[in-house]
Amino acid sequence: MSTTRDVDMDLEILELDPYDDAALDAWHHVYLVAETFELGGAATAWQLEEVRAIMQTGGSQAWLGGWCALVDGEVVGAGWMRAPLLDNTELAEISVHVLPDRRRRGIGSAILDRLEAVARERGRRILTALTPWAYDAGSSGDWGSGPGFARASGFELALSEVQRELRLPVDEALLQRLADDAARAHPAYTMRSWAGPVPDELVHGWAEITSSLATEAPTGELELEPGAVSVEAVRDSEATVERQGRTKYNTVALDGEGTVVAYSDLATTIHEPGRAYQWGTLVDRAHRGHRLGIAVKVANLRLLQRERPDIVRLTTYNAEVNAHMIGVNEAMGFVPIARLGDFQKKLV
Repeated sequence: MSTTRDVDMDLEILELDPYDDAALDAWHHVYLVAETFELGGAATAWQLEEVRAIMQTGGSQAWLGGWCALVDGEVVGAGWMRAPLLDNTELAEISVHVLPDRRRRGIGSAILDRLEAVARERGRRILTALTPWAYDAGSSGDWGSGPGFARASGFELALSEVQRELRLPVDEALLQRLADDAARAHPAYTMRSWAGPVPDELVHGWAEITSSLATEAPTGELELEPGAVSVEAVRDSEATVERQGRTKYNTVALDGEGTVVAYSDLATTIHEPGRAYQWGTLVDRAHRGHRLGIAVKVANLRLLQRERPDIVRLTTYNAEVNAHMIGVNEAMGFVPIARLGDFQKKLV
């Protein structure tokens, strides 16, 4: 993809004030149009009020920033950065979005230049970015505009993922069969499910197992370190979830001593009626081989279907190399609908 700049443009890159409603609305409009342009209803874009909640309140876990690209006073591009504060402190997660009819004029490159400058100022040496593309474009996304821009800008594809969707409700007979089959492999373990915040007696174990998801799940060429184990961070995230209008549904597997050894969580949002998102699923390395992964996922889906019969679609992502979890999802009925790439660039 060409990154040639249009020198005749009156281009400004301004930092976003998340308390300026008009500015945030314009920023989010660009993001939403660009993010959904190629995937339509399959896209998994953040909704305006979800962005407002996280941008205005920040949190203990990360520094957040946004930027608007204006041409002749019109917002045509949007940049965003998340810089972790508790772990992975050499990393910055970024995104660049430009309205489809304003692309190939250097606007995206100008936004990226600003993001790279801010990352360096904050002591970050690695940039990561997620970009989706159509499923038919294959594992490398050669036809997608996002992968094209990323590669032209010095990013490399570090991990390829597949987006899958499950139409709900799933037949209870199938879920019962999957649960029964899995239960034979873990008679010494118990499942516990709930909606909302983590119970106090489980929160430390929850913090321990969820903090390892980033590195225990397949990471490809991504340079990542485990997340910090922090009960405060768990509670901070839960407060953000509530402000965003989201509701969490959670299931853990407990060993004979009551220790959390596996988990699965998903979320719904008032801003997307009928839709839920699978977040994490992980089994502690020392407890694998007991079919706990499918057990917690099935128990969590049954919880969702009991409490939210209005939900009709569930979205998840899996690294293409994660054959085990892909098998679990396929057994539940998930089908592939799109792809996602984790791109990485090391700053020099």
